[in-house]
Amino acid sequence: MAISISLVVLLLILAVIFLRSGGLKVSHALVCALFGFLLAGTSIAPTVHSGLMATADIVSSLRP
Repeated sequence: MAISISLVVLLLILAVIFLRSGGLKVSHALVCALFGFLLAGTSIAPTVHSGLMATADIVSSLRP
């Protein structure tokens, strides 16, 4: 759960930066958000979640 919340916060910060710099329009952000909500209700959601968790495990295991 902590990874999900931190990922949401990171994506929110990136969206705000893109909106302020003009690189992302509000309509594009809304379409992406709606796509995310619709994707979460499909049968591919567990696969996406597993992929994100595996990526997070790999990144957390890296030591500089």
